[in-house]
Amino acid sequence: MAAEPVSDGDLVARCRAGDQTAWTELVERYSRYVYGIAIQGFRLPDPEAEDVFQDVFMRAYEHLDSLRDDDALRPWLAQLTRRLCIDTIRARSRERATEELEEGLADEERIGALDEALAVHQAMGELPENCRDILDRFFARDESYRTIGDALELPAGTIASRISRCLVKLRDAYEGRKPVASPSGGS
Repeated sequence: MAAEPVSDGDLVARCRAGDQTAWTELVERYSRYVYGIAIQGFRLPDPEAEDVFQDVFMRAYEHLDSLRDDDALRPWLAQLTRRLCIDTIRARSRERATEELEEGLADEERIGALDEALAVHQAMGELPENCRDILDRFFARDESYRTIGDALELPAGTIASRISRCLVKLRDAYEGRKPVASPSGGS
């Protein structure tokens, strides 16, 4: 003759008395139930459902003394599981919102970089042809002083000084454009 299953009330009473076997039985009895709520009821992915599962039984262990009716274990665990599932979903939503905000800020930074690149490009258009050519070769094509010097039939040392002078002209042209590009700025 099979032994009659222990009631939830008796199981809770034994757990409160420190019976580890009773705790193991409680977890085994309700593990599928708790996991089912997380997976089927709230459609949490496995890793999140496992986290909820762990939290439910950890909190149940810590707060078993707060259970008012020992025979109400099942609804108490269900409510605890539902609350933790909802907390998990809310946390995930906050993380997504934060990620979307960060993506939006990255978009703003890219737009700012594009605006600045456009301003530099426009300032380059105001330079004399020889400056545009030498700066383009050095910065855009990544040519060495020697390669530029050979192409322009100038000594490499001369290329360095011309790049320096052309950069000063570019800075002046760029700064002359800056107030137009950002009317809210000072100076």
